[in-house]
Amino acid sequence: MSIIEKIQNQLSENRVLLYMKGTPEFPQCGFSSRVVQILDACNAEYNHFNIFEDQELREALKEYSNWPTYPQLYIDGQLVGGCDIVTDLYNKGELATMLAGAKQ
Repeated sequence: MSIIEKIQNQLSENRVLLYMKGTPEFPQCGFSSRVVQILDACNAEYNHFNIFEDQELREALKEYSNWPTYPQLYIDGQLVGGCDIVTDLYNKGELATMLAGAKQ
């Protein structure tokens, strides 16, 4: 399986997936921590992937998504964005709506 196929499999198997630095219990950057807090505030059901666990995936995902930074939030296989976009969507009340349609 290629690294791109691995990414595609992860996205198809998880309706809401957060690629982040660390874990929700122990985020390893402030941006990842903020997105976890927002998802928790939305009572979102989501899975995560610690990008520090797979350097090849970490680099390939940047090209796959055309998004150079982490965290990256995906809903139904589509990139929502990073911390700034997720925060903006949350503040506007749009993120909860997006998540409600993506229950796992």
